[in-house]
Amino acid sequence: TMQIAADALGIPLDRVRAMPTRTDKVPNTSATAASAGADLNGAAVLDACEIIRARLVECAAAAWGVPTDHVTIEDGVVAATSQPGKSMSFGALCDLAYHERIQLWSSGFYKTPTIHWDQKAGRGKPFLYYAWGAAVAEVEVDGYTGMTQLTRVDIVHDVGDSLSPLVDLGQVEGAFAQGVGWLTQEELVWDAAGALKTSNASTYKLPSLGECPPIFRARLLERAAQPGVVMGSKAVGEPPLMLGIAVREAIRAAVAAFAPKDHRAPIALGCPSTSEQIYWAIEAVRANDEATVGDAVTSSASAQAPK
Repeated sequence: TMQIAADALGIPLDRVRAMPTRTDKVPNTSATAASAGADLNGAAVLDACEIIRARLVECAAAAWGVPTDHVTIEDGVVAATSQPGKSMSFGALCDLAYHERIQLWSSGFYKTPTIHWDQKAGRGKPFLYYAWGAAVAEVEVDGYTGMTQLTRVDIVHDVGDSLSPLVDLGQVEGAFAQGVGWLTQEELVWDAAGALKTSNASTYKLPSLGECPPIFRARLLERAAQPGVVMGSKAVGEPPLMLGIAVREAIRAAVAAFAPKDHRAPIALGCPSTSEQIYWAIEAVRANDEATVGDAVTSSASAQAPK
């Protein structure tokens, strides 16, 4: 959101400061859940900044006696394209606008367009756009213990026209790691009385740096600007979590490598696919059991499995 404000006003990012929101400032603000921060709040910020910028451009144009379309604001410098050498800093323009009694604040608002949903009929357009991604995972599985090593991951993810590529790449990588933990480590265990026994860090396994593969390649889809959204960007915080399915399916493919050649039954692999679940799945295919599929998920994956 700060980057959106900086780009809209034509100033460096370090000139922008974000303050915590409060209901006495924005009474009807929306939550940033579901990765909607930039989509909703960012678009509202853009709306407000464009209003302020238009006022500032009019102020500079009047001071220099030039049309408004001859005034530029870039990297904190205000200039007149039709009068070389005529320029001032963004701060100086704001000072001029203040003394000219020009309003230097504004509010902005944004409503996601075109979405609608008929709950009773089950029809409509509940989302403005969809985000896409693909992941290929390579794993090694120990046939005697069920221990797994994630050796390589390649990801390409669609974030539209990224507002901040480094931040978005970090979001993709982090969400993927979270998805791997969800599908391979984070096991919930209840006792006979229904009490959760894996309720803290000593009993509940979270993914860490050690679970990241030595070869981890992630990139953003190019030329993917989304029309009709703030600066062509898409939400990125949560969707890449689902790419972790590639690891789970690579493990399933590795388990299948332990099966006899005449084994034709689907590979039943519990989820989360912990080492224990993998071990019992390998034992089942070695015995050529007629197992049933436990999870109906698919993904592109490759696997290495020692025999």
